[in-house]
Amino acid sequence: MNLLPFGKLPPAKPRSFIPTEINLGDWPQIAPLFDQLEVRAAQATDAAAFEKWLLDWCELSAALDQEGSCRNIAMTCHTDNADAEKAFLHFVENIEPQLKPRQFALEQLYVAHPQRKNLPKPRYEVFDRDVANHVQLFRLENVALETEEAKLGQQYQKLIGAQTVNFRGEEKTLVQMGRYLEEPDRALRQEAWMLVANRRMQDVDKCEEIMDELIKLRHQIAKNAGFNNYLEFIFRQKGRFDYTPADCVKFHGAIESEIMLAVREIQNERRLKLNLEKLRPWDLAVDPQNRAPLKPFADVGEMVARTQKIFNHLDAELAGNFQEMQDKKLLDLDNRKGKAPGGYQSTLAEARVPFIFMNAVGVQRDVETILHEAGHAFHAQATRGEDLYPYRSAPIEFCEVASMAMELLGNEFIEEFYVPAEAARARQTHLEGIIGFFPWMATVDAFQHCIYTHPGHTRAERKAAYMQLMDRFGGDVDYSGFEEVRAHSWHRQLHIFLYPFYYVEYGIAQLGALQVWANSKANKAKALADYKKSLTLGGSRPLPELFAAAGCKLEFSAATIKPLIQLAGAELKKF
Repeated sequence: MNLLPFGKLPPAKPRSFIPTEINLGDWPQIAPLFDQLEVRAAQATDAAAFEKWLLDWCELSAALDQEGSCRNIAMTCHTDNADAEKAFLHFVENIEPQLKPRQFALEQLYVAHPQRKNLPKPRYEVFDRDVANHVQLFRLENVALETEEAKLGQQYQKLIGAQTVNFRGEEKTLVQMGRYLEEPDRALRQEAWMLVANRRMQDVDKCEEIMDELIKLRHQIAKNAGFNNYLEFIFRQKGRFDYTPADCVKFHGAIESEIMLAVREIQNERRLKLNLEKLRPWDLAVDPQNRAPLKPFADVGEMVARTQKIFNHLDAELAGNFQEMQDKKLLDLDNRKGKAPGGYQSTLAEARVPFIFMNAVGVQRDVETILHEAGHAFHAQATRGEDLYPYRSAPIEFCEVASMAMELLGNEFIEEFYVPAEAARARQTHLEGIIGFFPWMATVDAFQHCIYTHPGHTRAERKAAYMQLMDRFGGDVDYSGFEEVRAHSWHRQLHIFLYPFYYVEYGIAQLGALQVWANSKANKAKALADYKKSLTLGGSRPLPELFAAAGCKLEFSAATIKPLIQLAGAELKKF
């Protein structure tokens, strides 16, 4: 049974080092390739031979990356399939623990190699910096801990993927229940919200147990690497050379001072239009004028066709890229039972093609998600000519500029999904969502700052810290009677469990995306050209240069935030 929608994909370039026929899930077949590379490192006595050695290493790394990605894709598409779970766990438990020390050995050989200094500059500047950083951080004793961390993450995904409710006689996933929060009937919205909230509360203890174990593991990983706490470690591990934890704390403060007023104004306007004394959590997604929910498409096929038309309007090259994904079956977009939550784009590194995973149910958020993940896919496609494997991906802060900017640029042609009045409403919803995102991002990021700098905290202390942040960034929403639901609402944010500290990047990138959007208001052709050019750079240049190539500044101060929020506010006044 083939659990991958795209089947077997050929390498983008014929292999020159790895055997054509090899089982990359069998360590005895993989190990000799690392043996060969270790021997050949000493034989690379000139820069050309050393570069060839690097490219062969990249070929092996990309192939192994793709093997792991395929197993993760199969598992997330079919969390209830025992074979998919077994294959995924086999790679996590039996390949990755063997792989990490062998990759590290090659990194050590690279850092110590006499030809390292003869590599062309600035071509290898970023690669050299990143490998040296990884060598400094690697600890063999952390390999087993990272395996346990990945297994806990899989437990979380399986737990959340199995959550369903019985709503009026039909079994529904929690994602499918989201559409009922847009219904004008307030009693129905409350019924749906409470049903989902109660279902989530059934797994509170299990989520807390998983988080307890993750915090212990991650703190030990940091200690093993010589850091005081996981916050310090993760900043180095993520290669955050251009900003610090203190900068993030200032970012939280700037959001509080520059954005919370706009959030409260939007919430108050919503409350008045709904003629309510107080906003309740089931009042946040419904149209404030009590119009029926936006229904952009009836099925996934229609969503794909309409998205294709958006890209046809926007840019011929990007349109061709999206069509290629359809032709190669690189999309799994429908929501169904047994499918992991969320959405992602995964690059199949050896084939050099992107794959998009999401859970579409026919709501406006699905349109935003497909545009977002397509932006990531375009980034992957723009770098497919790059042979240095690490350069085919950029820092997350810029990867998200690619995706978030595509939401805004694609939104210009949202009429492919809606009549003009509904298109204006969709744009309003999107912009309000961007403004409302920043406080949630600050909550998630600040929460992790807190729990990982105080790793010995109790669950009660963790809960109290989160509640303080919700008071600071939650706005004016009344959770009376549902305080426990509010106190554990972070459980739904999979990044906290699976990708620690991978969230502030969204905020930084959103500021970059808003700058691309602002630029497009002034000169549409140049803004799009700069955007596409910046994607081709992949990760080959430092983060500030990537932002500059896209016509943006890597800056997230109040001075940067204020005019962008003012622009968004001015657009909102048009609707």
